[in-house]
Amino acid sequence: MKSKNFFLSVLLILASGMTFAQNDNWTYLFNGKDLTGWKQLNGEARYEVVDGVIVGTTVLNTPNSFLCTEKDYSDFVFEVDLLVEENMNSGIQFRSESKPEYNNGRVHGYQCEVDPSDRAWSAGIYDEARRGWLYPLDLNPEAKPALKMGEWNHYRIECIGNSIKTWLNGVACAHVIDHMTPKGFIALQVHGIGNNEEKVGHQIRWKNVRIKTQNLKPSPAEGIYVVNLLANNLSDSEKEQGFKLLFDGKSTQNFKSTDSDNFPEHGWEVKDGTLSVLDKSVSPERGGSIITREEYGPFEFKFDFSFTKGANSGIKYGIGNNGSGIGLEYQILDDEQHPDAKNGVVGNRTLASLYDLIPADKTGRFINGPGGWNRGRIVVFPDGKVQHWLNGRKVVEYTRGNNIYNALVARSKYAKYEGFGLAPKGPILLQDHQNTVHFRSLKIRELK
Repeated sequence: MKSKNFFLSVLLILASGMTFAQNDNWTYLFNGKDLTGWKQLNGEARYEVVDGVIVGTTVLNTPNSFLCTEKDYSDFVFEVDLLVEENMNSGIQFRSESKPEYNNGRVHGYQCEVDPSDRAWSAGIYDEARRGWLYPLDLNPEAKPALKMGEWNHYRIECIGNSIKTWLNGVACAHVIDHMTPKGFIALQVHGIGNNEEKVGHQIRWKNVRIKTQNLKPSPAEGIYVVNLLANNLSDSEKEQGFKLLFDGKSTQNFKSTDSDNFPEHGWEVKDGTLSVLDKSVSPERGGSIITREEYGPFEFKFDFSFTKGANSGIKYGIGNNGSGIGLEYQILDDEQHPDAKNGVVGNRTLASLYDLIPADKTGRFINGPGGWNRGRIVVFPDGKVQHWLNGRKVVEYTRGNNIYNALVARSKYAKYEGFGLAPKGPILLQDHQNTVHFRSLKIRELK
């Protein structure tokens, strides 16, 4: 009798253990023995299994290589431990594709970055072979030290609907909201090294590769900056952070003319979810600049903009009593075609610059030219510090009213305006420069 009861007890324990394993909902994508369930695409980097670990090794003269799951995944939580050598770039593709009709089958889609360089953008989000950087870690500098060299690092990627979040060693790193690719494979990347012989034989190792696709619940990533690529959409996370929409894709109720209490009847239009100021060839009757009906003190303003070839416009803030059009300006300009890019001093009239005062420190790969959409951001802090951002990179930083600022104003076209740019509160202005420029996803929150 005792032996029978003991046997039943053992069965119950085993059964409970099996139930726990089933309810855990994790599926391991790597069996620890071989690369069953995976296929290699694009480059010829070496992938092999050594001591129960996937090892990727760089080789000369081959493009980026990807070890891809044979299955596609839509909503999931993916986790992996990886160990990367210094001076080696890598990444984890997800919701990615390879199609003959797209760039001859080149792998493209979302990538969670592995970046042991001084730049330290590990777990930022890159759009491989498509749109480039979506979430450089300049947007979340507190996460930059998360990668540990010489140690195994734990990555977590969460894709639920349009929300994409990443963690590295338990640190929330990136949050992107996007719907471009709702489904695709997962891949382990070995970045190409060209003909650089010094980088031959560098390795990255992966283990504990697992995925969960059922009973998914969003994990909190409180406080980190959100890149929302859905036009005129305000996510729950942005709402929690205090943002509100100034333009919903349809209504202009939050704006008025600088010259009256009404929105201009000419020179501006709302079409296909965009608010556009029109070129004089399209609308000979000028509408003039528009301003927000509300005034703002310290604030964070996010906006998407797209300019046409040769266009000039801007967003002004810090507007005081010197006139409705006089204020600090985030320059919007086609630097390649508009002559104003060569005017001013050391480029201080180029795209994203503090117009006529401070040039934007930017690189070409972070600029989308005519017809492309750019993500702008202006942050005016309560202590007087101001930042301009362009496509996830900080390009201007200064402090209103300090000695450097006062010296710059004194040497500029604004010297004649007393207290220029120092108004504690004021509207935000979208400029009519008689060139077609499109705006969308205009969002603001007040800072305290």
